[in-house]
Amino acid sequence: MTAAQGISVSTIGARPLPRPVNLWFIAGTVTIAAFMELLDTSIANVALPYIGGGLGRSYDEVTWILTTYLVANAVVLPMTAWFSRSLGRKTYYLLCVLVFTISSLFCGLAPSLGFMLIFRLLQGIGGGGLVPVAQAILVDTFPPAKRATAFALYTIVVATAPAVGPVLGGWITDNCNWRWIFFINVPIGLVSMWLSNRLLRDPDGFTRERIQAKLEGRMSIDGLGIVLITLASAALEISLDRGQIDDWFGSSLITGMIVVAILGWAATIFWELRNPNPIIDLRLLRHSNFTIACAMFFLFGVSIFGTTVLIPQVLQSLYGYRAIDAGLVLAPGALVLTVLAPASAQLLQRQLISPKTMVLVSFCIVTAAMFFFSDKTLDADSSHYAWNRAMQGFGYGLFLVPVNLIAYSELRPDENNKASSLTNLFRNWGGSFGIALITSATDRRVELHQSVLGSSLDPASQALQQVGPSIAAQLIHRGFTSADAGPATLGIIYDQLIRQSLFLAFMDCFRVIGWLYVLALPLVIAVRNFKAPGEAQIEH
Repeated sequence: MTAAQGISVSTIGARPLPRPVNLWFIAGTVTIAAFMELLDTSIANVALPYIGGGLGRSYDEVTWILTTYLVANAVVLPMTAWFSRSLGRKTYYLLCVLVFTISSLFCGLAPSLGFMLIFRLLQGIGGGGLVPVAQAILVDTFPPAKRATAFALYTIVVATAPAVGPVLGGWITDNCNWRWIFFINVPIGLVSMWLSNRLLRDPDGFTRERIQAKLEGRMSIDGLGIVLITLASAALEISLDRGQIDDWFGSSLITGMIVVAILGWAATIFWELRNPNPIIDLRLLRHSNFTIACAMFFLFGVSIFGTTVLIPQVLQSLYGYRAIDAGLVLAPGALVLTVLAPASAQLLQRQLISPKTMVLVSFCIVTAAMFFFSDKTLDADSSHYAWNRAMQGFGYGLFLVPVNLIAYSELRPDENNKASSLTNLFRNWGGSFGIALITSATDRRVELHQSVLGSSLDPASQALQQVGPSIAAQLIHRGFTSADAGPATLGIIYDQLIRQSLFLAFMDCFRVIGWLYVLALPLVIAVRNFKAPGEAQIEH
């Protein structure tokens, strides 16, 4: 019986495809749904007021539409490798696309907020597996010599989709109906399912490893691990997404969620490291390059999601831009990244530069972009921010491709699927932490700057005595009475105080992200050298 099983394991999955499939057809197929999933992390942001009006709920209540999606994503991400091994990667990927597509349809049809949250949760569950599985498919589909080019496509999807979301969402709500934010996923999802069913195929080695694991009893369900990961991931995501809204430790809900997250992840790490068949393989972190790459993905999530939220806030609150116009300022960064990512892949494949050196250059460029952002004045216009965003995109164009190569440089092919779950988990954590950091830091720094600037506006101060009469004179010249000019002058000065405080707080946020990159430079230096991807690249 053992011999028969051995023969079946070695031969299953070894059948060739009826006809060869172009690798780029596969790459394009898996990135379609991945792009839509990442798009949905931000496309609903600008539509929340419209959704609230349509469903008869307050803005604070409809923000749970964002939270439920992110929570579901956070819960599913760590488990994608296990689901892929249990169900088969192609089967699990098709199931994810199906759930994502159907739940998108019902999100658009939702008659109430309760139904919306249920279907949004299901949408996040289906979408959570799309990006890591797509990344794993790209890694296994392309040989090491061409892997950098595949990562370039992945880079474009990961970095541009969150930036495109607010712009597309604003355009849809202005010109159609907010429900089309969800309906647009349906035809794209159907096309993705049809193409995926025809083109995708589990790798032979992956299939043999799955079957061997089942025969040896290594595919048993880790029920406790699933419960621990679900609780820990959900609690952490709720804490980060709702913390500032509910005043962090001033809220019993957020305090409780933080405690659950800390204890839950401590228990998860303890259990998973001792489990022979873990849901998430934390043992991969024993590889130094993989651990460093995960930290870099976290930093990338902080900066890309943080600035994607921050830049539109600056332009809307200080310069009076509409949401869609503010979102368009992000476009130059996405365009530069789209052009540069394939170029960086070619440089790496031809071994003209090492991945370590390219990451170092990208760190320097992104750091410089953050400090240039923080050096603006209120006289700056959207073009200044657009140029800086383009510079930021230039840095990201040199970042993700080599970091992906570093992540997989010390891993065996059978570890690729598990690795994609962890790298995307760290990127997701970074994005949630970045948004929480920006929202919390902005509010805290506004209070600080308002206090500092306000202390200099004593009625006896020389500056106020000079500015006040001048403003009052201008108001009187425009028709105000002397009695009305005094209070109006104080109102104008107070508005300027708030505006200056908000501006300084935004600049501080850019500066903080810049310093995070400076502090992370030792990570780049610590990367262990490995053979760069090229025609002579050997298998891992």
